[in-house]
Amino acid sequence: MNTVVFDMDGVLFDSETLCRDSWIAIAEESGLPGMKEIFPKCIGLNANDSRQIVMEAYGPDFDYEGFRKRASVWFWDNIEKNGLAVKPGVRELLQWLKENGWIIGLASSTRRSSVEKCLEKAGITEYFQEIITGDMVEHSKPLPDIYLLACDRLGKRPEECYAIEDSPNGIRSAHAAGMHPLMVPDMIAPDEEMRLLSERIFESLHEVKSFFGGMS
Repeated sequence: MNTVVFDMDGVLFDSETLCRDSWIAIAEESGLPGMKEIFPKCIGLNANDSRQIVMEAYGPDFDYEGFRKRASVWFWDNIEKNGLAVKPGVRELLQWLKENGWIIGLASSTRRSSVEKCLEKAGITEYFQEIITGDMVEHSKPLPDIYLLACDRLGKRPEECYAIEDSPNGIRSAHAAGMHPLMVPDMIAPDEEMRLLSERIFESLHEVKSFFGGMS
């Protein structure tokens, strides 16, 4: 196999932590309780599926779109001030894959405009032959749709592709698609389910690079 599809938030960038902080900050400003418990349920989901979880928590009259816009402003203001934190080993792994002729895709539940902005800021857009985002499918992870679309666009069968994920919902999605899921945990530690669904679990992308290198 020489094809790999990356998740973005929590795999390429330390952005899930920042997103969590933005949601909690806006929730506290608005007097909304329980966001620390609600946010983890949304990790790996696209806007449609996240919206359903938040609306169930705060009721049908909750201004979800307004909340997300305020959280987005907080998120990007922080990045403008402090930069976008790239995960250790990202550039080394992407460059190694490119030099060794791998086909590289990205499947992120985040909307396309934000994905493109993050990749451009980090200067790594060129590495990805296909970029699939959450607004390209009705339901994102843990359903397999986004990974099936990524494999189709790359011209590969799912069983011919690795998927690199940090979250349980992402691993569930890649596994359901029939891919080979590799987990590099970020905010949520792997449990027994993750150990069963993941082909391998690594502590860092440096370890993933060594794993791929050992196959050649």
